[in-house]
Amino acid sequence: MIRGSTELVAIVGSPIAQVKSPENFNTWFANHGQNLAMIAIDLQEAALDAFLASLRGWQNLRGCVVTVPYKQTLVDRLDGLSERAAALRSVNVIRRESDGRLLGDNVDGEGFLNAARQHDFQAKGKSALVIGSGGVGSAIAYSLCQAGVRRLVIADVSSERAGTLAELLRSAFPALEIGTEYRSLDGFDLLVNASPVGMGGTGELPLPAELLDSLQAATLVADVVTSPEITPLLAFARSRGCRIQTGAQMAFAQLGNLGAFMGVTPLEI
Repeated sequence: MIRGSTELVAIVGSPIAQVKSPENFNTWFANHGQNLAMIAIDLQEAALDAFLASLRGWQNLRGCVVTVPYKQTLVDRLDGLSERAAALRSVNVIRRESDGRLLGDNVDGEGFLNAARQHDFQAKGKSALVIGSGGVGSAIAYSLCQAGVRRLVIADVSSERAGTLAELLRSAFPALEIGTEYRSLDGFDLLVNASPVGMGGTGELPLPAELLDSLQAATLVADVVTSPEITPLLAFARSRGCRIQTGAQMAFAQLGNLGAFMGVTPLEI
């Protein structure tokens, strides 16, 4: 029940119907007796500036989760950024300060690692392939480097975009092996689809069939797509005997990271 005294958080993007955050947050708020609620906002890009202006003065709204396609669009419109959000030029959560200033962070990567640890994956010394170098892919790649992967390969339909992210990460983590070239999936401990390929039941796979034939059963295969929960990639990986991590698991695993930044949940949920 939303009352006049209820404090709000939001999630903004477009489209928005597929997101899991409102269900996750509102269930947690209800189970813990909190007078808080999350609302979903499907916003046109032309209205972003007006929305941020409203957010600055929206006194009972604590913060806002950001999803596609606005994670990178909003970066230059905020009043302050965390170190990683500034490095990645991407945000997925905004906190409204009491004076109306808007501060941004990106905890996608931390949420991803939280979920991966639940599948007994520890990044240190491992080899990982991340497909997609947009907002979520960049955040996952950055957190994998922070966690000490030995080797990271970035793939993207845009070789220029993949190269730009690889160069940023090499500058930040010079001791790691970071590249954009690979010929086989053999040897990767982790494969992540951080692209929208497979969303909405299209049946698409993010890699060619000849590459997928080299997928090994020891590889943890993860997808950030939440609808369908078992994407074509995850269905294929499961048929090969791989452990799989769904987008819904990642979304739930970062609830504490998002909520703590907005000041509405503890970090450990």
